[in-house]
Amino acid sequence: MYREKWFQVGIATIMIFLIILLGTQVRFIFTPLVIIVKTLFPPIILAGVLYYLLRPLVNLLSRKIHRTLAIIIVFIGIAGVITGAVFLIGPELQKQFRNLVDNMPAIINNIQKWVMSLTEKEWFAQFQDSDYFSVEKYLSKFEENAQQLIQDLLSGIATTVGFIANTVMVLVLVPFVLFFMLKDGEKAPKIIEKILPKKQRKEAYNVLSDMDTALSSYIQGQLTVSLFVGVFAYIGYLIIGLDYSLVLGLTSMVTNVIPFIGPWIGTIPAVIVGLFTSPVKALLVIIIAVVVQQIESNFISPIVMGKALKVHPLTIIFVLLVAGQFGGIIGLILAVPAYALLKVIVSHIYRFIKLD
Repeated sequence: MYREKWFQVGIATIMIFLIILLGTQVRFIFTPLVIIVKTLFPPIILAGVLYYLLRPLVNLLSRKIHRTLAIIIVFIGIAGVITGAVFLIGPELQKQFRNLVDNMPAIINNIQKWVMSLTEKEWFAQFQDSDYFSVEKYLSKFEENAQQLIQDLLSGIATTVGFIANTVMVLVLVPFVLFFMLKDGEKAPKIIEKILPKKQRKEAYNVLSDMDTALSSYIQGQLTVSLFVGVFAYIGYLIIGLDYSLVLGLTSMVTNVIPFIGPWIGTIPAVIVGLFTSPVKALLVIIIAVVVQQIESNFISPIVMGKALKVHPLTIIFVLLVAGQFGGIIGLILAVPAYALLKVIVSHIYRFIKLD
């Protein structure tokens, strides 16, 4: 019985849980490690995303010139593209964003008027009389918590300053981390192989190769699709004459990195802006969002991403629901690639146990 695979797997699982339990009893030992991980996590993740985006170009250039020189050329090219984008769209983006901020009080006032007009409707009054839904109840709760909200806002200023400092630090570190990733990233699998016994090196290489393929396909594909969605949304908003079209198009591009729900999250601000221009324009925004999503799901995504991850859409929805509860926005963004990596590892472990 002791040599049975199920028994060995059970013992290994119990040992893992015991290690976790013991770890929770001596948390103070791991506190410095947690701080280090939290500090290094943002620049490494951002550099990793850029690594998978730029690696194909660096590999192409390194066939003709030295890899270090190829990386420097790519960095200079990126700096040129960013500089050109700042000069081309920067002024218009700043103008639209400033106008949006200036008009925000009027938009909020319109929303309040719209909500108050709803409360005057007869059908709304029936819900309002219910204990489950009462405008007065929620307003009273808001007034009770108003003082706490103000205190949180004041304390948030210090947090904001710290966030800005951390962001600057991350932006400074990312180019250095990215440079060494592009320069020596291809050597990482060989280093890991040397650590393992010879019998397990081939299997380890296969696992690392599949993980690399899954991450590369997802990151390159998702960001490319998001770029197309942002551009198409911006063109659609320009056609219907929607205010703040550039800001709203960029919002659609950024939120599209969250699978399934991201595109609709990015559409909500555009619908609100269109709604307070006219109901017809809000309807046009919704039509544009539906058309863009149909083009993206039926034409762009199959071409760009293909079936690389081989994850069922229903599985992705469940993964996003769980990740959203535990990790918020960051969890939603990282959920699918993390699940893809976990799927690769579990599938190889299962195949290894079955064949052994």
